[in-house]
Amino acid sequence: MRSVMTAPSVERAVTFNGVAVMVGLMMALAISTFSQMAGGSPELQEKLTALKQAAAANKLKLQQYQWVETTQLTYKGEPKPPKQDLCRYGPNGQVQKVPIGEQPPQQQDSGRRGRLKERVVEKKTDEMQDYMQQVKAVISLYVPPDPQRMQKAFQAHNVSIVPGGGAAQLVFRNYAQPGDQMTISFDPAAKKIQSIGVNSYVGDPKGTITLNAQFASLPDGTNYVSQTVLNSPAKEIQVTTTNSQYSKLSQ
Repeated sequence: MRSVMTAPSVERAVTFNGVAVMVGLMMALAISTFSQMAGGSPELQEKLTALKQAAAANKLKLQQYQWVETTQLTYKGEPKPPKQDLCRYGPNGQVQKVPIGEQPPQQQDSGRRGRLKERVVEKKTDEMQDYMQQVKAVISLYVPPDPQRMQKAFQAHNVSIVPGGGAAQLVFRNYAQPGDQMTISFDPAAKKIQSIGVNSYVGDPKGTITLNAQFASLPDGTNYVSQTVLNSPAKEIQVTTTNSQYSKLSQ
C-alpha cells in the first residue's frame, strides 16, 4: 500500500531539502574561502612560483658583479659622514664588504675633561656600531628575498595577494620573525621585483623598524637593489643605502 504524503509532510520535506541545499552551499563557500586563505588560489601559486624563480635566478646573476655601497646615517636629524664599501658575493653566497677610503680622524681634547668626553663618545659609538650590526643582520633576512623563506611562509598559509592590475603585491606575514610583514611588488611579465616594504624589529618586538627598498635593472637585465631607506623611530635613526657602480668580475 502506497503511503500518501500529507500537506504538512510535503512542507517538512521541502523545508528539509532547502536547508540541506543551503548547508551544502555554505560548506562549499567555506571550503572555497579557506582554500583562498590557505594559499590555494591558483593566481597566488602562479605569482609566488614566478617570484621565487626570478629571485633565485637573479641572485646567480648578481654573483657575477661587484659594486659600491654608500651608507648615509642620520642620527636625531643630524647626518653623519657617509661610508662606502666595495661589495661582492663570497663563496658562501653572502655579501662581502671591503671599506673604501679612510674614516676621518676624530678630534681629541686634551685634559681630564677632554678624556672623559672622549670615553663617552667612544661608548656611544660602540653602542651605535653594535646596533647597526644587528640592523644589518635583520635587513639581510629580507633583502634580497629568500625563495626558501617564501615557500615556508606559503606552506604556513602566511602569504596573500592584493588584487589589482599591473604589478602583483604579495604580502608575507611571519616571514623571518614572528609578527613581521613583508610586501613585495613584483612584475610577473618582466619577472622582476620592483620594491620591497618591511615592518619588522631588532631584538625586542618594541624595537620596530621599517624598510623600503627600490629596485632597478642593469643593462643585461640583472635586477638589483638601487636604494634602501631604513627607519628606527625608537633610536631616532635613519639609514639610506645606495648601490651603484656595478661592474662584472673578471672570469
